[in-house]
Amino acid sequence: MPETVLGVYRPAELRQGRGDAGKIFPADRRVREPWRVPAGASGGAEDGEIVRAELLPGPGRGARRARVTARLGRFDGAESLARLAISSLGIPETFPAEALEEAASAGAIGPAGREDLRALPLVTIDGADARDFDDAVFAEPAGAGFRIIVAIADVAHYVRPGSALDRAARERGNSVYFPGRVVPMLPPALSEQWCSLQPGVDRGVVFAEIEIDADGEKRRHRFGRGLMRSAARLTYEALQRAAEGSENHGGEEHGLPAGTIANLYAAWQALSAARRARRPLELELPERRIVLDTTGKIAAIATTPRLDSHRLIEDFMILANVAAAEEILQGALPGLFRAHAEPATEKIASLAGFLRPFGVRLPLRGRLAPGDLTASLASLAGTEAAGIAAERTLQSLPQAGYSPTNIGHFGLALAAYAHFTSPIRRYADLVVHRALIGGLGLGPEEHDRGPEGHDRGSGNEMAPALEALARDLGTAERRAVEAERAVLARAQAGLLAGQVGSIAEARISGVTRSLLFVTLIATGAEGIVPVSTLPADSWRFEEASTSLWAARSGSRLAIGQRLRVRLAEADPISGRIVMRVLALPPTETRPAETRAAKTGPTRRGGRNRLR
Repeated sequence: MPETVLGVYRPAELRQGRGDAGKIFPADRRVREPWRVPAGASGGAEDGEIVRAELLPGPGRGARRARVTARLGRFDGAESLARLAISSLGIPETFPAEALEEAASAGAIGPAGREDLRALPLVTIDGADARDFDDAVFAEPAGAGFRIIVAIADVAHYVRPGSALDRAARERGNSVYFPGRVVPMLPPALSEQWCSLQPGVDRGVVFAEIEIDADGEKRRHRFGRGLMRSAARLTYEALQRAAEGSENHGGEEHGLPAGTIANLYAAWQALSAARRARRPLELELPERRIVLDTTGKIAAIATTPRLDSHRLIEDFMILANVAAAEEILQGALPGLFRAHAEPATEKIASLAGFLRPFGVRLPLRGRLAPGDLTASLASLAGTEAAGIAAERTLQSLPQAGYSPTNIGHFGLALAAYAHFTSPIRRYADLVVHRALIGGLGLGPEEHDRGPEGHDRGSGNEMAPALEALARDLGTAERRAVEAERAVLARAQAGLLAGQVGSIAEARISGVTRSLLFVTLIATGAEGIVPVSTLPADSWRFEEASTSLWAARSGSRLAIGQRLRVRLAEADPISGRIVMRVLALPPTETRPAETRAAKTGPTRRGGRNRLR
């Protein structure tokens, strides 16, 4: 395969038919120089178009020469940022005709063989811009505790093992979300229609009925297959307003029976108490979203507030996911667990060394619990160091992933955990649904088959196939995270492109031998400062303190410090943001405590999805 480049084409001015047709400015931020496009090799590309090109043979000196092989649309607005991410990462975007035909032939699910849940005021609670609603919730008092139902779209009814839909869904692994659009795991005929729990229409579901006591501890659960009719489509904001009393707390303004929302919150209060007793890892990291204007252009980047309504749904889903994991374990069913290993001892020692200058002490004797990390970081709440400490803590933990073997979930402080609640957008959840349907006898014989279309067997018998599937799904998950991160970086650079030369306050978020990673305090935009551009001195990287020291002046640059910087470059094509330090902080005496711990180089990374 020839070497290729993805980027934005800019034409050159041809003089008397001589010279290059133009240049391609690469989307890969690691490639600094544009690629030349010789005359006759532009493929008809126009100014500002996203193109893919292949390397042309020729001398190795100077800029590389390329021939345009594909035109992918104009580089303009949020849609073009998504297109760049999709193309650069090879995210499958087009469904095979056979899969589309299977989705188009889908229809309504009838009540035969299903429990009728249509009389219950089950509600969906999602973001205001959500298109697919795959979970609904209900709660009511039961003795001293509560009866909770979490109903999930019955994707397994439509997506049969080995079908064209199944192959397409497995290839994608998950849906990928961009501002203003989504690349779905399933065709819209399913994800936005037959498998979406829209209000007022009958939909097939797999549900978990769970009883908890007054302390939020699960007493019992059972799974079933049912038919529901969503009583309302609520947003997180509307639910929050109801809880705060600015709307009727019972939910009558949404056409719900009196007490519907109050019961949800009462049950959640019990679950919240159980969560606190469990002492999971709690890291409050800002989650940024791209705001579009009416034309689809990027208007701003905002921080999504963390509401109690978000926590309510999260805890309901965790409860159902725990029940699913317990069923898989008990029946040795061929499902996948969501696994999160304990952090390595050396990682915790490194983290302890990093946090010590901030006045944070980690317990290093005995087994570290996730709640120990939460408690240790609590002293930084409300300070500028809180975000840096939370980011570094997250980087010190292993990534969560999928496995047919249960190792528990360290971050959530759970002995067993599985993904059950989002089969529209995660293939792992569909695998768990099939395991439950087959293992518990909830469906016809055709559903009693494993994730690879083989005859049903135990989890142990299917372990090799499930291991391979877990690896594939982990790769797809990382690809989705990378795509969303790349779009955010390009959006941030695009908003700053017209402000080159401006001065701003920033905070150091990472240090290596050659780069400082800095975050603008006002916007959260992330950029780099090459060490080579720092004021002239003999700069030395010290691993023990993860900092740079100026040998002559004694200045120190370390994670968490504030700096005044000038924006030197903001490239929306690659997402690269480069800054220059205007003045060094005052000379410091090296603190003895930073020499004690070996922390190693670090840089700020994106959020790791622990759940």
